[in-house]
Order: sequence, then C-alpha cells, then structure tokens
Amino acid sequence: LRTHQWCFILFNVLLFHMLLFGADLLEEYFLRSLPLSYTDAKTLEIREKARKLDMDPLKANLSYTISSAATCSNQEIFLLVLVCSSPENRTRRNVIRQTWGNVTDARGYAVLTLFALGKPASVTTQLEINEESQKHRDIIEGSFIDSPERQTQKMLMSVEWTVTFCPHARYILKTDEDMFVGIPSLAGYLLSLTQLEDIYIGRVVHQGVPERDPDSPGFVPIHQYSEEFYPDYCEGSAFILSQDVARKVYVAAKEVPVSVPPDIFVGICAKKAGITPIHSSRFSGEKHISYNRCCYKFIFTSSNMKEDELFKDWKETSDGKDCSL
Repeated sequence: LRTHQWCFILFNVLLFHMLLFGADLLEEYFLRSLPLSYTDAKTLEIREKARKLDMDPLKANLSYTISSAATCSNQEIFLLVLVCSSPENRTRRNVIRQTWGNVTDARGYAVLTLFALGKPASVTTQLEINEESQKHRDIIEGSFIDSPERQTQKMLMSVEWTVTFCPHARYILKTDEDMFVGIPSLAGYLLSLTQLEDIYIGRVVHQGVPERDPDSPGFVPIHQYSEEFYPDYCEGSAFILSQDVARKVYVAAKEVPVSVPPDIFVGICAKKAGITPIHSSRFSGEKHISYNRCCYKFIFTSSNMKEDELFKDWKETSDGKDCSL
C-alpha cells in the first residue's frame, strides 16, 4: 500500500474510535455533577446517624424469609455483588453461578455474589427456592411478595441486609440478572480509586423526569415527588456503592417514598446524604454491547444478555489472553 492509502486507513480507524467512545468520554469528563456541600443541617444529621448506626436492633428485627447471613459475617469482602432476581428464574441464577458470578477472588481480594428476591406467589416455587438456598447458600429472600411494584422494596431490603449482615464489604455492586458483569475489570477500577468514601458510581442519568401519567406502571404522584426533575442518579441495571454510602442510603430512606423506581430511590437518598453520583461510561446502562472479546474485558457491564451468550462470552473473556491497545 502507498503512503496516502495507509494515511486513509489510519484516519478511518481513528474516526471509528472517536465516534465509538467520544460521546461517553464527553459524558464522563465534562458532564459530571458538581459535588454537594455538607452545610445543610439535615445532610449532616443523616451522615452522622449513618456513622453511628447500631446494627444489633436490625439483627433482632429480621424481615427475611431466607437470609444467607453466615456467608458474609466477619469476612473482609472487597466486592459484594447483589443480583436482583425474580423468584421463578432459577435457570438464570444457575447460569450466573457458572459464569461471571463464579468469581470469588479478584487480584487477591474476596468477591461474593448473592441473589436478592422477594417471596414467590406459588408454594411450589417457594419449596424450590428453599432447596436452592440449602444447596448454594447465596439467596436473600424478603418477606414480601415479589412483583414489578415491589422492586424498590427489594432494593431497600438489599441495602438493609448489607449494612446489617455484611458490614465489612468495602464495595457493593447492585445489578440485574440479565447482565454480563466484568468482575476483573471492575475490581481493577475500584482498586485504582483514591477516594475512599461517598463512592456511588454508574451510568449517571441527568434531569430524569417523573412519570405523571396515572395509567403508566411507573406513575409517581406529585404529592409524593413534587420536583420537575429527579436528582442525578445511577441507572439501575448496575451501580456501585461503598459501604458508607449504603449506610447513608439506609438512614435517608426513611424520608423517601418507596413509590419511585429503585434506582431513582437510591439517587434521592444519596442526594439527601450529600453524595454526588460519579459517571462511568464503562457501565452500559440498559444497552446491550455487541460482543468483542477485548471490549468485554474492558467494560464493566452489558445488558439484555441471553443465556447462551453469557456462557460463550464468559469462556472467551476468561481465557487469560491479553488484549493489545
């Protein structure tokens, strides 16, 4: 090839990468929320209560049908992964256990994956969950019936369980059961952080608008949330909280209506506690990222994964081969 042809090829490669990553880089570095100040008296009160939170009364007032408390007690967990799962979806949980959820160590630090769900409506399904829990010891089941309307309650239950039974987990990843999660790349990123507290990281949504249509499943009445926009929050398919943030969210939650969607619920609680969400374009949000081995070794999550995709992608990204720049 001649010099001008090489230049043309190089130009197209650079243009492709600019189009692929440019928007996300702009989001990440130029559209970050401004840090909140802690001068507000209510914010300071929430932060102080979270710091002094007493776990013993929480342990005595159990609201869990099944709790894998022993799995986490007195362990130094670097990353606790809480997968929000539907009670009936045992097959998907097994796929996760055999793929990315099978990681228990990242760079010498402990990783623990658990499944959070509510009670099923079917007695037969409940018996199957009991059997599954006995076998794997990785299920947290709330005392409420699992339904689309109870997802915020499931989120709150997950936070409560974490601060009560897993207080030594440094970071908590909340994710959904249809996700691919790159635990090694995520752990590497978390180890590189210099900020030790107020960690709330994900794909940040700016100026989300409350759903005011009474016929919509996500309807939020004005009397429950009156602002024009939601505060910035991390999209709910996957986001990271540090342990101190989980405690602050738990304390702030008493003043936030559970009628809002779970990710927005966490965002409102975070704002009340003086926490600013941090954007990372390596979280896909609701997007499904087209598979590429090196891309999947770099990103943290991809959404809407089919079960056969999870097996294939996990096998290929775990082969130990490095990727060039």
